[in-house]
Amino acid sequence: MSAWIAQVRRWTVWPMLWKEFLQLRRDRLTFALMTGLPAIQLVLFGYAIQTDVRRLPTVVLDESRTSESRALVQVLQNTDNFRIITGVNDRASAKRWIERGAARVALVIPPEYQRDIRGGHTGVAQLLIDAADPQSSGAAIAGAQLAAQARSAQLLAERFQLRAPVEIRVRPWYNPAQKSAVFIVPGIVGILLTITMTLITSTAIVRERERGTLEQLIVTPIGKSSLMLGKLVPFVMVGYVQMSVILLLGVTFFDIPVRGSLLLLYGLALVFIVASLGVGLLISTVARSQAQAMQLGFFFMLPNILLSGYIFPRAAMPEPAQWLGLLLPLTYFLDILRGVLLKGVGVRDLLWQLGALVLLAGTLFTVSVRRFSKTLD
Repeated sequence: MSAWIAQVRRWTVWPMLWKEFLQLRRDRLTFALMTGLPAIQLVLFGYAIQTDVRRLPTVVLDESRTSESRALVQVLQNTDNFRIITGVNDRASAKRWIERGAARVALVIPPEYQRDIRGGHTGVAQLLIDAADPQSSGAAIAGAQLAAQARSAQLLAERFQLRAPVEIRVRPWYNPAQKSAVFIVPGIVGILLTITMTLITSTAIVRERERGTLEQLIVTPIGKSSLMLGKLVPFVMVGYVQMSVILLLGVTFFDIPVRGSLLLLYGLALVFIVASLGVGLLISTVARSQAQAMQLGFFFMLPNILLSGYIFPRAAMPEPAQWLGLLLPLTYFLDILRGVLLKGVGVRDLLWQLGALVLLAGTLFTVSVRRFSKTLD
């Protein structure tokens, strides 16, 4: 046992690790990114990004001015998809409100609305929607349909004393309040780790090459494996610190549930970190300056945000985009994050994601190490 401990102490990686930790402590920008970036990301994405569109500003042109028209407006408001801001006197005024962007929806109720309903006919109202934003217009259409169904059921119950022949009772699991933050915030962990492991890692190695210190390290007795471990291990620890900060802030400010094992999550995160480090190392072998490393890193970040399922559902993407998303480690890590945190699943339910991450991590890291060694030579 004592011989093994002595051998561990003689590993050449320890001086390299000590140097990197000292440099990390002196690098105020990196330290600020490590501690401040999680909070900034959480505020920007957790508060600003809302996929559930609510309270669309709405103007009302009520040409009927009856109890039935007022009931329709009230039912529309009760869906919480619309916020009535004012009434208008004609269609031209409603159009101007939408053109200026002051309103997204205009409800037009014709004069014969109540007369048609009382006469046994269908009362028809019109909803004018600004469809320049498909997500907002989709929410408006869904809210209008919901309001029409609710009001129709009320009128049928009052007139014929009938109950609805069919009822579907919906019970949402894992996120019953339909909060966007519950879906978005766990993904911030993956986005932040991708930024740290790719951008900061690649630029740090390229910076060493630009300054000439990398070549100085090569001629020392430190082996290439110890050199690489010494450069990369501190960033693994930075990634775990950021992950912990995001989870702590997410639970504190957004009530993000933690239904699964954090130990399992941290263990699986290591595979994702290795894969991301492989990408950062690969970028460092291609880039010849920090500016090039930053550009390549941002070029890699854009598909991660758009194609991984971080914000937009992958099932709605064209098949080529879905296949391209399968090449991104973040695609699988998002499933792991949301599965462990929101659903409380175990490792048996994540074998596919884990296997894909291991394959990507092994491939990326192997190719990166070989290119890195060749570049050092």
